[in-house]
Amino acid sequence: MNDRHNDILRIRPKINKCQTFVTMSAEERFQNATIRPVLKLQHSLLLAAFINYAHKHKGVFFELSIEKRLQYIETAIYKDQKFRNSLKDMLIGQFTLEEYAAYIQNSAKLNKRMMQLVINRLQDHVQVLVPQDLSTAV
Repeated sequence: MNDRHNDILRIRPKINKCQTFVTMSAEERFQNATIRPVLKLQHSLLLAAFINYAHKHKGVFFELSIEKRLQYIETAIYKDQKFRNSLKDMLIGQFTLEEYAAYIQNSAKLNKRMMQLVINRLQDHVQVLVPQDLSTAV
């Protein structure tokens, strides 16, 4: 029997400081209940995807100052639609069917929230975004 819903929820990390309240908007509630745990689950994959992206763009990212790297991350995600869609797919693929149904009701606003959270996560971990052989990365 396919128990995808429970399997997905079971592997997600719990984030205790992300709470939901009745007064929150539906988007904020979805962000805290679904997007943040999925981001945490997919953290290593998101880092690897960005490192791969930087390699494919001549590796200039790795030669920049920290300040310029932070801007590069934001620009890459906002300006490169193909890359942004790839990142969204990594996250959406971890939604349950019910979460996906909620997501498609307000995908535009939720996409903005998702991408801002991805940008923040990558920028917060800019020090580990170094060139590496992705075939051996963990």
